[in-house]
Amino acid sequence: MRAMENGKLTSDPYNLIIAGVGGQGNVLASRVLGGMLTEKGYHVTIGDTFGASQRGGSVMSHIRISVDSSWSPQIPKGRAHMVIALEPTEAVRVLGDYGNPEVQVLCNTRPIHSVGVICGELNYPSLEDLEKWVRDLSDKAWFLDATDAAMKLGNPIFGNIMMIGALGGTGALPVNRQDFEAAVSRTMSPDKVKMNLSAYDMGVEMVQA
Repeated sequence: MRAMENGKLTSDPYNLIIAGVGGQGNVLASRVLGGMLTEKGYHVTIGDTFGASQRGGSVMSHIRISVDSSWSPQIPKGRAHMVIALEPTEAVRVLGDYGNPEVQVLCNTRPIHSVGVICGELNYPSLEDLEKWVRDLSDKAWFLDATDAAMKLGNPIFGNIMMIGALGGTGALPVNRQDFEAAVSRTMSPDKVKMNLSAYDMGVEMVQA
């Protein structure tokens, strides 16, 4: 499902979820994307939920985008249009509650193991199984190794910006490099803007490859 058709939202509101675990920059990504869309004249509502711990617990941002009005920050179950997952098991978790036959997914493939997995009490699914489950639960899915690509820029946190770039590369929403540069330039120094633009460009390239 594309968000835009003839310059208009095909669904109003358009419901997007960014999901990850604490420490991945989930909230920053949602604020950057929200700022990009707000500057283009859209009404954007963002609601965040946090897991049991600030670092390592599940973090989910609901972003609702509308032409005419503001909506409640909570997306109804089964009504997501796009899921951006910064961690693959979080993609499956979110799709179980908010997925539907038309939802699209951008998924970072780098796993983050919980304490239970590290201690050997739980098993982490294989990437092959995770990709199959995500494809079964969605209309279209892209799988990107954003964390490894971010490490080439010196910091895995850039993976969240790469996923925003990937969203721009899909054409699912009316956001582009210029919108991103304008959004980050308001709060970042020129050297940081340059690095974040590199991350954004890498995300676009990965999803269009």
